[in-house]
Amino acid sequence: MNAPRIESLPDGIVNLADFEAAAQSRVDAAAWAYLNGGAADEITRHANRAAWDAIRLQPRVLRDLAHGHTRVELLGRSLRHPILLAPIAYQRLFHDDGELAIAHAAAAQEAGLILSAQSSMDMREVAAPMLADPAAGPLWFQLYWRDDRDFMRELLQRVQAAGFQALVLTVDAPVHGARDAERRAGFQLPPHIRAVNLGGLKKPMDVQPGQSVLFDGLMPRAATWADVDWLRATSTLPLLLKGVTHADDAREALARGVTGFVVSNHGGRTLDTLPTTAELLPPLRAALGPDVPLLVDGGIRRGTDVLKAIALGANAVLLGRPYVHALAASGALGVAHALRLLRDELEIAMALAGCKTLADAGPQLLWPGTFPRIPR
Repeated sequence: MNAPRIESLPDGIVNLADFEAAAQSRVDAAAWAYLNGGAADEITRHANRAAWDAIRLQPRVLRDLAHGHTRVELLGRSLRHPILLAPIAYQRLFHDDGELAIAHAAAAQEAGLILSAQSSMDMREVAAPMLADPAAGPLWFQLYWRDDRDFMRELLQRVQAAGFQALVLTVDAPVHGARDAERRAGFQLPPHIRAVNLGGLKKPMDVQPGQSVLFDGLMPRAATWADVDWLRATSTLPLLLKGVTHADDAREALARGVTGFVVSNHGGRTLDTLPTTAELLPPLRAALGPDVPLLVDGGIRRGTDVLKAIALGANAVLLGRPYVHALAASGALGVAHALRLLRDELEIAMALAGCKTLADAGPQLLWPGTFPRIPR
């Protein structure tokens, strides 16, 4: 098994935000715009963070918290804590060890990992450290739909053979958002970085004069409910949808056999002015009932954010940009340290809020009027 290099942490790292400044000096300006930029005016990107800040906690005191824990149940597994690494593409843009580094860090910190279909390293190499450690969290594979079922069938076979335990289909990005910062920076993938697990050429678009490249070229290739049905029939792995924001779509997916959902607005990178993920979470939980697995991403930076997400109905959270900042700053050690900081902050928040376990975190933990309305 390949091992990532061991680097020292930058001085002064005491929380996840501290990694950002350390990372920016080590990353090409165009790649930085690609990672940190949002769609259009970046209203949703900034609002995601602000929403978690705006929610207030209402602790209970003098409770017996001895022998508490952060364990959660997710897709039939008991996890030591509810923190997973979100799928982020082309991580060798930010560190030579790329996705290999985050896999070793996740395994070391017993965190789950969702590998992007656009990983810049071979899925088998990334899976190896996760599968080698029995204490590691779940290992899932994120998909973008490609309108070539022969290719998709072969990809699904490789994913399952590599040991991945679930599929996560991203459904909210049939096209890129209008990401101004990225376009101003002139971002392009360097020649040595590519989506190594997506070999082969896409079918050429058949666009006639006068037709729209988007509506007549790209949209006929976008995933539909029929493709969700095909994925369910073709793979035996559980299927989660990432990016569902409407309760009616969530109910439709559930009726078609989808296992769970990642509540996401793509980190504010696709359609700007969407609701924040903190706002989206309660109505989706209410629509789906208590037993459907729901994860949430978007703006998670603190242990208190994790606790608030659980109180709003999430089973677990996904950490996104901050772990890539940690990767850029100091490789695998940086990512492991970021995960450890977040885990420690979650335990501190639970202890100070009077939660012995995460089952104690519900709407009653949140100060009335400061959290998104929970439908009854």
